[in-house]
Amino acid sequence: MFILRSVAESDLRDLLQLSEMVLFINLPPDEDIIESKIASSLQAFKKPSQNLWENYYIFVLENQATGEVMGVSMIHSQHGTEEEPHFYLKVGQEHKFSQTINTGFIHGTLKLGLEFDGPTEIGGLVLNPDFRGSKDKLGKQLSFVRFLYMAMYPERFKPVIHSELMPPFDKDGNSPLWEAIGRRFMNMGYHDADVLSRSNKEFILSLFPSENIYQTLLPIDARDSIGKVGKDTEPVRKMLESIGFKYTQEVDPFDGGPHYRAPLKDIKPVREMVRGKLTHDGFDPAKAKDMMIAIPQEDHDFFAIKVKALAKDGVIAVNKADFDDLNVKWGNETCAIPF
Repeated sequence: MFILRSVAESDLRDLLQLSEMVLFINLPPDEDIIESKIASSLQAFKKPSQNLWENYYIFVLENQATGEVMGVSMIHSQHGTEEEPHFYLKVGQEHKFSQTINTGFIHGTLKLGLEFDGPTEIGGLVLNPDFRGSKDKLGKQLSFVRFLYMAMYPERFKPVIHSELMPPFDKDGNSPLWEAIGRRFMNMGYHDADVLSRSNKEFILSLFPSENIYQTLLPIDARDSIGKVGKDTEPVRKMLESIGFKYTQEVDPFDGGPHYRAPLKDIKPVREMVRGKLTHDGFDPAKAKDMMIAIPQEDHDFFAIKVKALAKDGVIAVNKADFDDLNVKWGNETCAIPF
C-alpha cells in the first residue's frame, strides 16, 4: 500500500535522491534548499502563518512496505506579493488593417503582466520515473492529496487555485521561448534565470520587454511552444481540465508554459468532499468506490490513503483489512474525496 502524508525531517535523503532523478525547479538537487523547504512545511502544518505567502505544504508518497518516499507534491498558500510579484505573459491578439492596400493581419501578442495579491499555487509534483504508469495512479494520488487538504482547511488558502504547467523543451532541455526572448534581454541561460527568480524577481521587471511582443517575429519553434505542454505533462493538463481548471490565456514569461486556474470551491474533488465517521461496519465492496481518506495519525500532521470506500448517511465505511497496519481509531470523524 502507498500512503500520503505530510513531509518529515527524516525524508531529507529520499527527497534529495528524488530531486536527482527529475529536473524540477521546485525540488532542486540541493540539500540545504530541500532541508529549508521541509522546515517551512513542518511549521505550516503545525501553525500556519497569517501571512499566507510564508506557508508551504509538502506532501510525500511513501511505499508502506519499504518506507521509501516515491514522490512529492506541494502547495504554496499565496504565490504573488508586492515584494515577490507573480509574473506572466498575457496571450492576446492585435488586429491590423490597411485600407490603402486592402490588407489586414491578426497578430498574436505577448505582454508582461504581474500580480501583487496572487492565488494559491499547486505545484512541485515529482514522481519517481520508475513508478509512472502504475495501476495505482500514483501521480494522480500525489495531485489529489492537495485537494483533500485544501477542502479540509479552505481558510488556509486563497479563493483561487493556480497551476503552472511545464511546456515542451528541445532535445537539449532548453526552452525555445526563452532562447527567442529571455536570453536576448537578460543575457543568461534559462535554468540560471529560473533559479535566480526563486529569490529575486527584480531583474524580470527591469530587463524584460514591457510592451507587446509580436509572435510573428519569433522563430516557429518558440511560437509553437506558447501555451503548450510537454508530453509528460499532457496527463496533468487533462486531469486539471476534468476537475474544473481552465487555461487563463497567460503563460510563464520564461518558457511559455500555460497557466491554469479554478475557484477552490468549484474544483470537483473539493466540491464533492464528504465528512463522516470512519467505520468498517456496513462495507459493501460491490457498492464501494475509490476514495482518498484522511486518517488522523499521531506521528504525522497529515495522513491519507486511497482505498475502496462507501460514504453514506454520515459514515465512511471501508474494508477493515486495508487498515490492519494503520493505527486507526474507529468511529472518529474524517474527510474523504472521490478519486
